[in-house]
Amino acid sequence: MKRNEIMQKISGGMQQVKSWVMRRQRLLLVFFSAAVLLFPLISQNNYLKGMLVKVMLFSVLTTALNVINGYSGMFCLGIAGMMCIGSYTEAILATRFGISFWLLLPLAGLTTAVFGLVISIPAIRLKGIYFSIITMGFSEIVRLLAQNWTGLTGGAMGIKNIPHPSIFGMKLSQVNHYYYIVFAILALCIFTIRRIMNSKVGRAWLSIREDEAAARSLGVNLLRYKALNFFVAAFWAGVAGAFMAPYYQFIAADMYTTNESFNVLSMLIIGGQGTMVGPVVGSLVSNGLSELMRPFGDWRLVVYSVIIIATMWLRPQGIAGSSSGALTGRKKKRRQKENLRKAQRLEVEV
Repeated sequence: MKRNEIMQKISGGMQQVKSWVMRRQRLLLVFFSAAVLLFPLISQNNYLKGMLVKVMLFSVLTTALNVINGYSGMFCLGIAGMMCIGSYTEAILATRFGISFWLLLPLAGLTTAVFGLVISIPAIRLKGIYFSIITMGFSEIVRLLAQNWTGLTGGAMGIKNIPHPSIFGMKLSQVNHYYYIVFAILALCIFTIRRIMNSKVGRAWLSIREDEAAARSLGVNLLRYKALNFFVAAFWAGVAGAFMAPYYQFIAADMYTTNESFNVLSMLIIGGQGTMVGPVVGSLVSNGLSELMRPFGDWRLVVYSVIIIATMWLRPQGIAGSSSGALTGRKKKRRQKENLRKAQRLEVEV
């Protein structure tokens, strides 16, 4: 069987599955939400629950990156730096001033969003690889500051004994508690982004992604909407970072390297950019395979690479991406060229 036939069968099968899912979208959403909510009450496996906490945490981070890379067409490599700001904001204020975790979540998000807005002002005037280098440099600057500003961040030793959140005097220290907290954060994140994408702002982002010149000609303020895009993404990355601090009870600068940015980016590519469920699918697949391949040590990194290559080859738009979207790759372009050639031959014959 030829490679093209194999690819067509795989693509056709995935499209049928997606069509079936879309027809039963609401029912599946209710069923999935109920299953996720009831799982901690049914299962006693703390390892598996901790794994799902990690999946949902990275789903928030991947959703934040998707706002930039998937919806506005920019290419950010600095998501780890945003997460770092959120984590250290929560950890410093919680350990030194005893501020409540529930206040620190939005505060860390806003702090990160302000830093993201500041760095976005010069960065968004650039395009392509230049924008990516700026964001990656910003992430490294944040990490190096956290590593060397010993008086504030603890330097290479990091910050330890970060207090657990509490509600009505009850300390939330068990994995079940963090499970429901991160589930609420993820649900609120997806709901907020979905509302934004259905608004004027979301349509402006998509128009910028598709064609900046056309968007500008229609009166879209490119700099303002790009800055707002970066602001929203940085906010949710900061919230995810703020959740990490008490969950791990320890943070250090080496947790926010450029490799972490590439890790989140790989999840987005695997799941599908420009989609709502893509970040969740990518996080689930990537983290799930990482755990399954843990006995093989560093070989699991090879698996990551193979999956990314296979995804870009067979499904350049990602597992959850649309076959008719803007990210469908060379197959769609080849089909368009073939249709154009057929139309030209018919004109000659006529």
